[in-house]
Amino acid sequence: MKVIINSVHFKTDKKLEDFLTTKIEKLVAKHDEIIGSEVNLKLDNTDTPNNKITEIRVMLKGNDLFASKQNKTFEEAADAAIDALKKQLEKHKGKFTH
Repeated sequence: MKVIINSVHFKTDKKLEDFLTTKIEKLVAKHDEIIGSEVNLKLDNTDTPNNKITEIRVMLKGNDLFASKQNKTFEEAADAAIDALKKQLEKHKGKFTH
């Protein structure tokens, strides 16, 4: 599965892209219904240190799940977004197993 990474008004480094890809691939390994994913990285125009925004969209058959988190680093924001997606995936799975 391909992980699409978009960064708004800046260029990501290879290390960040590898980090994001690895995290999402681990998520896909646990949830085989995922057919695609897209990550958007943005910088919030504020003076606060928590200005890094990571948005992750996970595509499922007939449904998309989305999480957006803001933190000091893209890695921390991505971890928080992945955790939110895990919870959403568990709820989604629960709907179809009952």
